[in-house]
Amino acid sequence: MANPGRDQRGPMERLVRIAAMLQAHPELGVSAEKLNAVAGFPDTPGHDQLKRDIRHLEHQGWRIENIAPAGQGAVYRMRTVDNRLRVRLSLGQQAALRRAMLLADNGDLVQRLGLAPAAEAGETTGATIQLSVPAALRLVVDAVRDQRLLRFDYKGVERVVHPESVRTENGVWYLRGVEDPDPDRRLKTFVVSRMLDVDIDAPRSARPLPPTRHAALHPMSWEIDPPVEVTLRTAADFEPDVRRWLGEPLAVEPDGADVLLRYRVTHKAALHARLVEIGDRVRVVGPPEAQADLVAFLETARGEEAGA
Repeated sequence: MANPGRDQRGPMERLVRIAAMLQAHPELGVSAEKLNAVAGFPDTPGHDQLKRDIRHLEHQGWRIENIAPAGQGAVYRMRTVDNRLRVRLSLGQQAALRRAMLLADNGDLVQRLGLAPAAEAGETTGATIQLSVPAALRLVVDAVRDQRLLRFDYKGVERVVHPESVRTENGVWYLRGVEDPDPDRRLKTFVVSRMLDVDIDAPRSARPLPPTRHAALHPMSWEIDPPVEVTLRTAADFEPDVRRWLGEPLAVEPDGADVLLRYRVTHKAALHARLVEIGDRVRVVGPPEAQADLVAFLETARGEEAGA
């Protein structure tokens, strides 16, 4: 970190001169010797001071690479990168943006934003991002976009699915759709990376599905099960934590030192998993079917743990 009492004008001007020289030669690049001269560095073996300044520029969002063949003197080239956008994005936001660009087949924008896949080992590429994209994702995206019927093997069962949407959460891609046949047309969620032997039919071969009430990535908002209103009891001072885990309730009612929170639940598994994480600070008050579902879930979990 720079010393706050030290005049930073000289180092900043030096970085500007290096960046300007690199921008002026976007194709052929600039040799390390010439950059040393521009920066005012002595021509020392290894160009250590120049390498430090290049790393500093990379940390600011510029994408700089050494394009010289192995064994020859370094030649640096700067890619055309909109680093004003780049430095404002967190790593997670950069990853989400790159996923979106890949899905849109906009390779030019991927390159210009400096979000291209990492180069081969030994090259300097700046803060590139590695992402794991399931092999079936492209077909799934095409199916959602063109309303194509999807056919795939999932957990050993052959599925035929009318796709509704594809989304990602915590690096995992999910397909949502209605399995055929299903007279109730319930939306189900499939992990894309677990889908095998994926194939798609012609465009418009799938049924159009009405938009769901909840389109957020929070699992509690997914329309997996028939809706049921569940009432929970918790201490008033613990209410903010419940909201963080379960989202915003339909209604909140004071009850002495406690509060009653009413939720519209369409994904029972998500509710059960979060109640287990929260612990006994939250109680299911009703309806009785919701209490019975939670008890059955806990008994199943205990049985699986005992048999492990």
